[in-house]
This record gives sequence, C-alpha cells and structure tokens, in this order.
Amino acid sequence: MGNHNKNNGSVQPFSEKALVAIFHLIIIFVCGVCLYSFLIVIGSSFQTQNDIMTNGYSVLPKQFSLDAYKLILKKPDVLLNSYLITIITTLIGTILGLYIDSAYAYVLSRKDYRYRKILSFYIFFTMLFNGGLVASYILITQWLKLKDTMWVLILPALVSPWYIMLMKGFFQSNSFSLTEAAKIDGAKEFQIFFKIIVPISKPAFATIALFYTLQFWNDWWLSLLFIESEKLMKLQYVLIKVMKNAEFLNSADALQYGLVKDGTQIPTLSARMAMCVLAAGPVTLIFPFFQKYFVKGLTVGSIKG
Repeated sequence: MGNHNKNNGSVQPFSEKALVAIFHLIIIFVCGVCLYSFLIVIGSSFQTQNDIMTNGYSVLPKQFSLDAYKLILKKPDVLLNSYLITIITTLIGTILGLYIDSAYAYVLSRKDYRYRKILSFYIFFTMLFNGGLVASYILITQWLKLKDTMWVLILPALVSPWYIMLMKGFFQSNSFSLTEAAKIDGAKEFQIFFKIIVPISKPAFATIALFYTLQFWNDWWLSLLFIESEKLMKLQYVLIKVMKNAEFLNSADALQYGLVKDGTQIPTLSARMAMCVLAAGPVTLIFPFFQKYFVKGLTVGSIKG
C-alpha cells in the first residue's frame, strides 16, 4: 500500500511537467506561425511583380526590389501629412473617448445614482438601433457643419456603447466601500474618480485605450464620406487610393488609353504588402506596452459585466 502511494507521487509530477511542456510547444508553434506570416508580409513587400507571380510570396525575395515602396512613396509629402493627421486624430480621439466612456461607465456603476437605470437603457438602446447612414450624414454635414474638418474624423467615433459596458463591468468589480470611505473623508466626485478609481483601473483603461487606438488608426470610412481636402485624408484612405490607382494602371483600360507602355507592370501585389507594413508598423510597436493590462482588463470586465 505504501509502495502504491509512493509510485503515484512519483508519476504525478512527471505528468504535470509533460502537460506544461506540451502547452509550451503549442504556444511556441502558434507564435512561430504568426511570426512567419508577419515575415512573409515584410519579405513580399520587397519582391518584384514577376517574382510573386512566378514563385509566390516569400520571406526571402529572390529578386530584391523597392518598386512597391517607390510606388507608395511617390508623393511623400501626401503620405507624411496623412501620417500626421492619423496620429493627431488617434491621440485626441483616444484621450477624449477614454474620458467620456469611463465617466459614463463610472456613473452607471454607482448604485446610489438616481438616473442609473435610465442612462443604462439609453446606452443599451443605441447598441440595437441607430439612425442609419443617410440620417448620420445629414446630421454631420448639414446641421453640425463638420464636413471637411478634422473633428469629423473624431466625433462620430468618440463614444462606444460596448466600451462603456466593458468599463462598467470593471468598475463594478471594485469595492464600493472605497467610494464611501472617500466621501466620508470629504472627497468630491471628481477627486474620487481621478484619485481612486482611475489608478486602480489601469487594466480597463489600457484595454479601452488600445481598442480606440486601433479604431482611429485603421479608420478610412470617415475620410471617404466626409473629407474632400487632400490635407485632411487619413493614412488608410490614402493607401487605399494609391492601391486603386495602381490596380487601374495594371488594367487593360490603362494600356488602351496610353496611360502606360506595353509590357509595363505596376507592382500591385507587393504594394499590398508594403501598405500593410506602413500601416501596421506603428501600432505593432505600441501593442507590447498595453499587453500586460489587456487580458486582465478584457476578462474582468466581461465577467463582471
């Protein structure tokens, strides 16, 4: 009997180590696949059009070429200006959106607030119904007079009901006794929010900040609808325009009208990859700073919501 227990005790640690090793191998494999895909995007951006059509996308191009980047950077001033507009709108939109959503969510999480149910219904109703594209376009262009301004790239995406619900769930996970103790000590509502709630809610703020950063950085729809001036176009929309022009120059119509010479090939395939590198590069560098808060902020908010 004693030997039997001894054998069980020796086998169990080995099985746990084996299970952990298997999980580590799976994670390493998944990371390798993701890294390999990213390397293919970078490597393919330096391939020629013929190389991609003959050999397919590759990490190490057989014929190294900068044609794709030359095509995209043909007007560097336009691209740099679109980068600037994208950075400004992303920073302002993320900061304002984070403040508005967190303030709204904090009010909804306070059980002693009189209009809590009404505001909860109001924000939930907007998740189910909206005015539609035509009504939104008329409101923004005719009534608010925001067309062809930088604010039209920020205000329509400034409030997200889902982000508010996510932050509300996180705030509800915090102890209400902290708020009561601060009120007893004479703290005002703004002091409670900024000096107590915000510092202990860093995971939630980091998660929503990352969502807003991705949302504003990748947005091109608002530029398509409301922007006519080239100086206010965002990066994603400029890259889409460049890609559409390149695809047209590769078409039979461009050859028919004499826009390109016979035999000329525009590097549209590698240009797509170069666009991914230019568009996703900055966000890829930012993500590691939010990573340690991201999972905690998302899971806690979803469980408690």
